Amino acid sequence: MHDDTLAKMFWSRVEQSGDRGAHQSKTGPVWTTRSWREVGDVVREVACGLLALGRRAGEKVAVLSQSRAEWVQADFAIFSIGGVTVPIYPTYPPDLIAYVVNDSQARTLFVEDQTQLVKALEARPKMEGLEHIVVFSGYESGTGGEGVLSWDALRQLGREREASLRAELRARIEATSPSDVATIVYTSGTTGPPKGVVQTHGNHVAALRSGGAATPVQGGWVHLLFLPLAHSFGRMESFLGVYHGLTTAFAESLDKLRENLPEVRPHFICGVPRVYEKVYAGVVAAAESGSPAKRRIFHWALSVGRDVSAHQQRRQPVPVTLEWKRRLAHKLVFSKLHARLGGRLQWAVSGGAPLSREIAEFFHAAGVLVLEGYGLTETCPVLTFNRPGSFKFGSVGQALPGVELAIADDGEILARGPNVATSGYHKQPDTTAQAFDKDGWFHTGDIGHVDADGFLFITDRKKDLLVTAGGMNIAPQNTRS
Repeated sequence: MHDDTLAKMFWSRVEQSGDRGAHQSKTGPVWTTRSWREVGDVVREVACGLLALGRRAGEKVAVLSQSRAEWVQADFAIFSIGGVTVPIYPTYPPDLIAYVVNDSQARTLFVEDQTQLVKALEARPKMEGLEHIVVFSGYESGTGGEGVLSWDALRQLGREREASLRAELRARIEATSPSDVATIVYTSGTTGPPKGVVQTHGNHVAALRSGGAATPVQGGWVHLLFLPLAHSFGRMESFLGVYHGLTTAFAESLDKLRENLPEVRPHFICGVPRVYEKVYAGVVAAAESGSPAKRRIFHWALSVGRDVSAHQQRRQPVPVTLEWKRRLAHKLVFSKLHARLGGRLQWAVSGGAPLSREIAEFFHAAGVLVLEGYGLTETCPVLTFNRPGSFKFGSVGQALPGVELAIADDGEILARGPNVATSGYHKQPDTTAQAFDKDGWFHTGDIGHVDADGFLFITDRKKDLLVTAGGMNIAPQNTRS
């Protein structure tokens, strides 16, 4: 695709993919699929509703919700009116919600449900610039006070005003340029309040073109999104769904992930290391709790899988005898893991925090290739990625097309490219100047080296910051009593 903004990319996808599946959500026991045309209708209604509420180009609209279809639909409606999306983690308490809304100067706030609405209403006296709150589900209009309305009511407003606002919406889509701000993403984990990374449409389109070139997916594939959309990794996954024309299925929750995987049967998933750690621990625990014979079969199968993996890592053909053993190992042991993951998983992606080499090698031995990548919110959020045909466990892959990497004298990883958010941090010029130098290099704060084949290995963290397996940043001083 050659569209230069996220809004144009979305509407091109709607036109091109039409009746193909776009979004899948589960209501009760049933998964419902909306086509690209149907999702486009929803986005158009929401966009016209926002225009009817008076939202101007460049104004901020915040989203406080778990990952769900309405989150993504609101996102592209905001882009379509030339607005700026401000994600807020659904775990944030009222004071942090108020901080992000005030710092970004958001005028409208989307919230997930009654639970998030209660927090937003508690924070509302502190959010003087906020004009409207829109509730995705579980809200009866008129019960939340002035300026609070339901998602359905906003869509209804958009339908009623669509005829008079269609030309304005089209003009907003066309007027938005790659240099315009698309989103301000607030990062957590420092000792102070969150800081907002200013990302443009051009940053994200560049990231999608680079990342899209490195991810061999096919239009119509299904992926199961369970990452938080307030995190850049989850947002990138949702954008890839539009870029490639995929069907995005939204997990009910992390707690329901084990149930949702075999229901959706995704072709790929993206997750933080904790997800793979839990699957690994479950498989090993089940094997070790079995009979002595079952334990022997498991360890034999794992040994066979590791031999196969070693040949594949060296780009060597698997000998016929070993291939026969691999098939038997799959039938006796690893087929259960594949079924648990849906049965048609082509590969998986890990990011947001370091993935243990032991776990990556275990999954590969079991026939599931987990590809690790690296990036930060400031890089939208990709820099390097292991490819299915070119990977090294323990590394975070090779630089994506258009991305430049350099290693400073002290070992710090520097990055430059069109996906790097050189606009910096919202209303924090001093912090921006520290992170982005005059030559356009972003100083990541990570220590690493690049090997002779171009694979990046991260060895340390320069900044006084910890990254958990769940992708959360924690300042060590915050963990001390």
